[in-house]
Amino acid sequence: MAAAPSKQQRLFDDEPAAWEVDDEAERLIATVVFPQGPPKPLDYVVPDRLRGDIADGCRVRAPLGRTNRRKIGYCVALESRKATSRRLKDLVDVIDRPSLLSPAMLRLTRWIADYYLCPWGQVLEAIIPAGVREGAGTKQALFVSISPEVVGDWRRLKLSAKQQQVLSLLSASPRPLTQAEVAESCQCTTAPIMSLRRRGLIRTETRRVSTHRHAQMPIDRRDDLSLNDDQQRALDAVLSTLHSGQHRTVVLHGVTGSGKTEVYIRAIQEMVRFGRQAIVLVPEISLTPQTIERFRERFSDVAVLHSHLTPGERHWHWQQIAAGHVPVVVGARSAVFAPTPHLGLIVLDEEHEWSFKQDSAPRYHARDVARWRAETEGVPLVLGSATPSLETYQAAHDGKYGLVELPDRVLRRPLPEVGTIDLRAAVRNHEWSGSISRHLALAMDAALADGGQVILLLNRRGYSTHIQCQACGAVVRCPDCDLALTHHLRTHIALCHYCDYEIPPPKECPECRAPTVRYGGMGTQRLEQEVQARFGGYPCLRMDTDSMRRPGSHEKALSAFRAGEVRILLGTQMIAKGLDFPNVTLVGVVNADTALHFPDFRAAERTFQLLVQVAGRTGRGDKGGRVLIQTFSPEHPAIRAAVKHDYHGFAAAELPIRQSLGYPPFTSMIRLVIRGPRRAHVEAFAGQLADEVKRALGENNSSTRVLGPAPAPLSKLRGLHRFQIQVQSPDLDALRSAVSAATEGLKPPEDVQWIADVDPLDML
Repeated sequence: MAAAPSKQQRLFDDEPAAWEVDDEAERLIATVVFPQGPPKPLDYVVPDRLRGDIADGCRVRAPLGRTNRRKIGYCVALESRKATSRRLKDLVDVIDRPSLLSPAMLRLTRWIADYYLCPWGQVLEAIIPAGVREGAGTKQALFVSISPEVVGDWRRLKLSAKQQQVLSLLSASPRPLTQAEVAESCQCTTAPIMSLRRRGLIRTETRRVSTHRHAQMPIDRRDDLSLNDDQQRALDAVLSTLHSGQHRTVVLHGVTGSGKTEVYIRAIQEMVRFGRQAIVLVPEISLTPQTIERFRERFSDVAVLHSHLTPGERHWHWQQIAAGHVPVVVGARSAVFAPTPHLGLIVLDEEHEWSFKQDSAPRYHARDVARWRAETEGVPLVLGSATPSLETYQAAHDGKYGLVELPDRVLRRPLPEVGTIDLRAAVRNHEWSGSISRHLALAMDAALADGGQVILLLNRRGYSTHIQCQACGAVVRCPDCDLALTHHLRTHIALCHYCDYEIPPPKECPECRAPTVRYGGMGTQRLEQEVQARFGGYPCLRMDTDSMRRPGSHEKALSAFRAGEVRILLGTQMIAKGLDFPNVTLVGVVNADTALHFPDFRAAERTFQLLVQVAGRTGRGDKGGRVLIQTFSPEHPAIRAAVKHDYHGFAAAELPIRQSLGYPPFTSMIRLVIRGPRRAHVEAFAGQLADEVKRALGENNSSTRVLGPAPAPLSKLRGLHRFQIQVQSPDLDALRSAVSAATEGLKPPEDVQWIADVDPLDML
């Protein structure tokens, strides 16, 4: 007598045995990655009802886990395969028709995931704007079309006059029409349409249609400007690459005011003649209005992609770009992902800017993403700057990039004279009591009296940068970040600029209760107050992230300055780059040392770049211009090079230091940051992680350095203690492999988090 089947056997009675599966049957298999969930791709069967809708790059709903929760993922591959004994789940639905991502963009996201050590699903979710995913600015509409079975026979049917008119319209239309379009064209109600639908003579489908109405303001067209010899040589270099049909990166190293933008425009004009599209990336939102205006003067349609757009506006621009209707796309960092089907050229203006690096996962750099995208799509990449990053400069010096120099300003205008004001001497001689020294104040008086405009740079927000007790020396700090709070006068708060913790400004010391609280340091609010007090007869305007929060505030502020309604423009680094105002005859740098002594190997480079860039805002008109830099370190090599506008001299001095210390561009780097609420747990896991990385690198790898773990320069942020590990090597592939191997399966304590930053720019 046969034994009774066990409970385990009965559980699987309804499943076919492996040998019972039809090995000849093929199924359409979709490979899906999820933004949240398992990091590895999963396979699903595409049911017959979805075969006509699914495509690579579209979002799908799929059952996930034992509970079969319906989660949204991205279809990254489709393949017909023979059935196997392993039972795959069916997809539930296809969300996007058509796909949001082209095959080229899918390949790009895969590269980003591999290069920046980030889950693929997280990359896919990051590059598609939320407004696009959510269909912002759209509504559901019913589309109707004539059924294929009755296209040639409908005239023989007994139909009313209106029904015949509807079918005649639909048979002649090259695309499905909305129900409203049909009713309006045939001057009828929806009754004839619904009657035809019930009889099966027409088909219906629901799609989303845009409700956004884009009104582009009229603008005067400008003719092409004449090019000087240097500009023509730069244009020829770009056009030769363009006409070759192959990728090449070309660096335009041109002094401020040398006409780089005109070179970009002329190259794009040539490309547009062949029906291609261009992406132009700019680093700051404050640059975008001026750049858009320059391009709109020369091109009929310019799309914009940046964070100040509403979701509906962003979705509308995205659709226009994807349809190939727009020849030029201008935007900040994320515009590198613009869905251009006919890409012909990518331009990064001010390529050295650190804001091209994303500070959250995926931590990509737009310059490197643009280079990979341009290379794989076989189009030129143009990198423009007056102060190229040392990584870009070294790559051009090594012959990896083409290099074209524009050493002179257009019309041979001279670069402005730059002088320094030694604040040490000013303090000793009692000539400096506020933000503006006597020497700078006299220069401002002269410039304003002569009808000129003045720009003042101070790269510190707020009114006072710290609040300190004069009795015990205690500084009022953020309890979550252990950093000094900044006093904001107009909102009457003491604010942490990292976590937004705020308190009312204390009237007594929180430590010793003495009423001897002193507000020290200077920010842009205090500078604005001082300017208004000392130069009250001249209208001034402050531009920083506190004053420019509202949409359109950048455009309004810069328009007022361009029109001469504002005579003194002051602010942070957002006013230092790219702005072209011919009537600016004086630029004052209130404190050049704000970032010079940061614990960051790029501190000198960033200071030099900022000073050269802000100096370039003057001397662009017939009146000429001058620059005065207030500093406690006038002998520093970065400041001395900036005074001479000497990029090559700065690079020649800085690069050997980088090479001797094993820093980029001579090595690659990955920075690991570990954080958590309990310092001991963070430190212990950081040590474990460092040991795993060293083990993965191997003992014989003498060219690799592992520094740390050590407390990060900002050792506590938002209530979390932070430790860091720096891994450096000439071989970035080896670094990435080692970090991947070291972290695979490594589980930190529940309250500890870690991130990997490949090619880091923020070392704090």
